[in-house]
Amino acid sequence: MLRETVDLYLNRTYTHSNKTKPVRKQKGNPKMSQATTLTAEQLQRVLEHCDRTRSAIRNRTIILTTHWSGMRVGEVAALRWSDVVALDGSIKSEVRLTASQTKGRKPRTVLLPERLRDHLQLYVRSVGQRRATAPFFDTQRSVGFTANTLTHIINGIYRAAGIDGATSHSGRRTFITNLAERGVSSRVLMSLAGHQNLSTTQRYIDIKPSMLRAAVELVA
Repeated sequence: MLRETVDLYLNRTYTHSNKTKPVRKQKGNPKMSQATTLTAEQLQRVLEHCDRTRSAIRNRTIILTTHWSGMRVGEVAALRWSDVVALDGSIKSEVRLTASQTKGRKPRTVLLPERLRDHLQLYVRSVGQRRATAPFFDTQRSVGFTANTLTHIINGIYRAAGIDGATSHSGRRTFITNLAERGVSSRVLMSLAGHQNLSTTQRYIDIKPSMLRAAVELVA
């Protein structure tokens, strides 16, 4: 993964000298590529702000879900109770999203780390048992979020917490970048993110100086 990081950095930094070849424009969501990735300290600041909001547990859990599962905001908004909560009331270790719940209209499985499951369990206890088809996260009017309304909520939380450049894409981008920094290969990241193309995943990675330093220190 460190070699991949260096290659990706060089590809972004230098343009091929052969002028006969047209430069291809990168496809993708420009808002995603501009979204700030958060440090651990910044995420903690966001969570502390969530604790001061009216729907504190819900807002905290939404933010952590985007940061620790890598789900898109539309996927988080589309979650149903039975997607997350097992029949015995425990939190599932995997969320199986249907085609109707994903951006690419292709079903995918999202793995939930243990620390996220702990927070999801706290949220479930705070709201009580719900019917299987009920939205997992809901508004103060007890209706489900749309992708747009949840985006508005998340963006407002980041703005109120004073995190410049952070958007509803920041959690997902931070998730991918943090794993890349820990040496997870791009192909594994592609699978976790639910991407169809490796180049899409690579555009999510925010290359940090620490990643480049770790790479060059491997030189014998």
